[in-house]
Amino acid sequence: MTNASLVPLDAAGTPVITPASAGVVLIVDDQPDNLAMLHDALDESGYTVLVATSGESALERCARTQPDVVLLDAVMPGLDGFEVARRLKADALTAHVPVVFMTGLSETEHVVAAFAAGGVDYVTKPIRPREVIARIETHLRGARLQRQARNALDAFGHAVITVRARDARIVWATPLARELLVALHALHAGTDGNGPLQLAAPVADWLQAQVVLAATGRQLRPGGQPLLLARDGRRASFALHESTGDDEWLLVLTESDDRGTIESLALAFRLTAREAEVLHWVTQGKTNRDIGEILGTSPKTVTKHLEHVFQKLGVETRTAAANMALARGR
Repeated sequence: MTNASLVPLDAAGTPVITPASAGVVLIVDDQPDNLAMLHDALDESGYTVLVATSGESALERCARTQPDVVLLDAVMPGLDGFEVARRLKADALTAHVPVVFMTGLSETEHVVAAFAAGGVDYVTKPIRPREVIARIETHLRGARLQRQARNALDAFGHAVITVRARDARIVWATPLARELLVALHALHAGTDGNGPLQLAAPVADWLQAQVVLAATGRQLRPGGQPLLLARDGRRASFALHESTGDDEWLLVLTESDDRGTIESLALAFRLTAREAEVLHWVTQGKTNRDIGEILGTSPKTVTKHLEHVFQKLGVETRTAAANMALARGR
């Protein structure tokens, strides 16, 4: 339960909310009386207030406006509050929005269900507006700090993602990280193409292995064992950093650009783009299995490309091919 006493109070004990600290609040409730009471109280405290009377309309509003906090009725006809919260948390665009449940269900199992669905807090009915405002302000402070951190990462062009380990679902990513994941074919959007974004294999498999190593204290070094992926001359390494809690982990992507080198090899030896990529990784000492993982293909296919490379270079071994490529590079 949140400590509401952190919010400044006036002489009458009413929370003091300044316009600078107020934000956008979406109230979701199918009862008009509750909506009106909360709307007026929040509006008087300086908040911009949005309303929705069903779970479906709440999801539409969140997708369009991304409010700073959601006050969500747990029990509604149709799509109930628990399912609304789960869907908000499954969407990378709204996963960061704090959800405060409003419920008359104070039994333990319902409280647990609220937190399991992604809620950060709950208030019981009948609603006490002063308590609701105090809780909103407390959660907004934490959300602002997180938003400032994300904005800073975005501004400085860092490729960072937060991912949930058990299903490789992306909770949040900077724009550069999203662009890299797309370029490296490292994203998966569910079986129907419309689900929450997830890391595709082999990144998801690598993540699971790294989390196991971290849990058992067998990581070789901070950041774990990086994963290297390359597509169309773009290369990035994935490094596991610290856990952010609740089975969520921070991943940092670092990009290196091999396109110039690969294009030079292709021109020098009249190779296809894929053959030039394979030759480049041979010069880096990678095995066929390594190259297959980096390029997202099978070792057998790599072997076939390498046979073509040998023919075009007039050599018979990996070492000879690598030496010729390195000599041309120098």
